[in-house]
Amino acid sequence: MKIITYNVNGLRAAVAKGFPEWLAQADPDVLCLQETKLQPDQYPAEHFEALGYTSYLYSARKKGYSGVALLVKKEPDHVEYGMGMDVYDNEGRFIRADYGDLSVVSVYHPSGTSGEERQAFKMEWLAAFQRYVTELQKTHRRLILCGDYNICHEAIDIHDPVRNATNSGFLPEEREWMTGFLAEGFVDTFRHLHPGKQEYTWWSYRFDSRAKNKGWRIDYCMVSEAVVPQLKDAYILKDAVHSDHCPMVLEI
Repeated sequence: MKIITYNVNGLRAAVAKGFPEWLAQADPDVLCLQETKLQPDQYPAEHFEALGYTSYLYSARKKGYSGVALLVKKEPDHVEYGMGMDVYDNEGRFIRADYGDLSVVSVYHPSGTSGEERQAFKMEWLAAFQRYVTELQKTHRRLILCGDYNICHEAIDIHDPVRNATNSGFLPEEREWMTGFLAEGFVDTFRHLHPGKQEYTWWSYRFDSRAKNKGWRIDYCMVSEAVVPQLKDAYILKDAVHSDHCPMVLEI
């Protein structure tokens, strides 16, 4: 099973940049999208139906904002929209597909870069998300939690850890949250399989950051420990350029 997670920073914009053609070549069984930035009636379904995908969308109430989706080759047994918490679900940040005892999630964690209020919201979300998936794991042991976490965990995950130490996405409290989340029984598959590899999944559009590879690794395929024996590979597709992010692949 091949799973890809990709923050497309606007799905319609990505389509205009050749995203469907790229997807035909990448050919995942499950595609987890974040930041679709569209409502269901704006979804360009024909591009993906032609490739054999069934789509499940969970959009934000606010138009042109946030939103997650799952595109699947095989229809799931069940799809769950949101976490049952309106304050977060109104922003379209969590969708889950169940295949027997295996569950695949597309999740989009908030960014705190716009100011103190959103940073506080982000920290509240992180606590609520951890409680939710820890409880979910009791009934869904084999969890795959793919998406944009908007956090670099360690110095190896960011191009300039010293100067970014006071920036949202690499704050001590965010990194501490991720350490605690992993200690709770979740595994960062890329780092688990490639302990010393320094690769990124996001680059600012400013300062020619991508060309200079001044990036951040903020997109993850996390799994519960029950999935670890099934891991085949986890890798980053840095040459996909439909967004300021690039995709990450998990093979199980």
